[in-house]
Amino acid sequence: MISFKDKYDAIVIGAGPAGSTTGALLAEKAHDVLIVEKEKFPRYHVGESLMPFCYFSLERLGLIEKLHHSENPRKFCVQFVRQNGSVSQPFYFFQHMDHPSSTTWQVWRSEFDEMLLDKARENGASVLEETKAKALLKDDGRVVGVRAQSSEFGELELHAPLVVDASGRDCFAAIREQWMERDPKLKKIAIWTYFKGAMRDPGLDEGATTVAYLPNKGWFWYIPLSGDMVSVGIVAEHDYLFDGSTKDLPEIFNRELKNNRWIEEHLSQGEQEGEYRVTGEFSYRNKFCAIDGLVLAGDALGFLDPVFSSGVFLALKSGVMLADAADLALRKGDLSAATFEQYGKSMRDSIETMRKIVYAFYDEGFSFKDLVMKGDDMRSDLTDCLVGNVDDNDFASLFAAMSKLAELPEPIEHGLAKVEP
Repeated sequence: MISFKDKYDAIVIGAGPAGSTTGALLAEKAHDVLIVEKEKFPRYHVGESLMPFCYFSLERLGLIEKLHHSENPRKFCVQFVRQNGSVSQPFYFFQHMDHPSSTTWQVWRSEFDEMLLDKARENGASVLEETKAKALLKDDGRVVGVRAQSSEFGELELHAPLVVDASGRDCFAAIREQWMERDPKLKKIAIWTYFKGAMRDPGLDEGATTVAYLPNKGWFWYIPLSGDMVSVGIVAEHDYLFDGSTKDLPEIFNRELKNNRWIEEHLSQGEQEGEYRVTGEFSYRNKFCAIDGLVLAGDALGFLDPVFSSGVFLALKSGVMLADAADLALRKGDLSAATFEQYGKSMRDSIETMRKIVYAFYDEGFSFKDLVMKGDDMRSDLTDCLVGNVDDNDFASLFAAMSKLAELPEPIEHGLAKVEP
């Protein structure tokens, strides 16, 4: 039960992985935190596969043991499947690093996100569910709070020296501030659904994330979940999927599964359940991560692409980094944009590293097989990227080798703090 008031140390918009992580860790440091969430948890969300380096954020939150005792399938590797059904040598994380983080999980996001929100509550954060942020409150250009509409309390004006936008792909602040920038090349859409009783590979590969290729650099994801369920989705260009023959999602999905023998075989033993879902172009990076009194986290800062499951990883990572930066800022009494410059640079660098890998993946001339044959260190460096070990690593040789096989993107500076001269 929330002790209702209108002033806090920090207000967090959104209770997804970025928001709940930020809120939990700030509350743990004895800050008075309010999380406002538009939905009632548990709620549905796609994005079920965790990268191994999520481990360190989850360890910081004290949730590793809970995940170890859960029914979530263990994920030991990522594997890639050609259209003819042939499977690549999986990237086994434990062959790359001898650490508990080399085993990760496939999770139902409704359960996982609620676990994170419960941790925020446990740490002392207040939570207002079914409360939609409507506007930023500003005083002489500085953000000082949020106007929100609550199903329980009606219209609210909530004040805090720091507002964290973790609203996910709603991009609450970025849309209002006109900061959103679409990626010029990653113009993909996704169609997905769920199957019960579908085939799982034997042994260590049972919980693998599988990326199965389609024509024109499209692909399927295949993610085993608890309850004998599998999340299956297609990512491809809009004009490839909606080629004019039909707009019916089940028809498009069933047409495409015949284009990958492995997918067709694995789904033939299962039964589709629930609706077919679609999302529009989803790759963007917002121009700024912070202005005075406001800072962005997770998908509210940017979203890259689902191919390497970087979304939840970057959300958790941003939540941890932001909580540490915000704790220091609150203690100093300085919530200016400049305080979050290093946070913005660190997030930009992580996203830029992953962005190069994603661009290479979609390049017509690129294959992982060709890349790893260029040197023994290529597989090691690539696996570092696939597990999320992107901080303080020098990937110059990896990117040099990749640039001979694919056109890599020029770096962009989006996502830094907006520091006024």
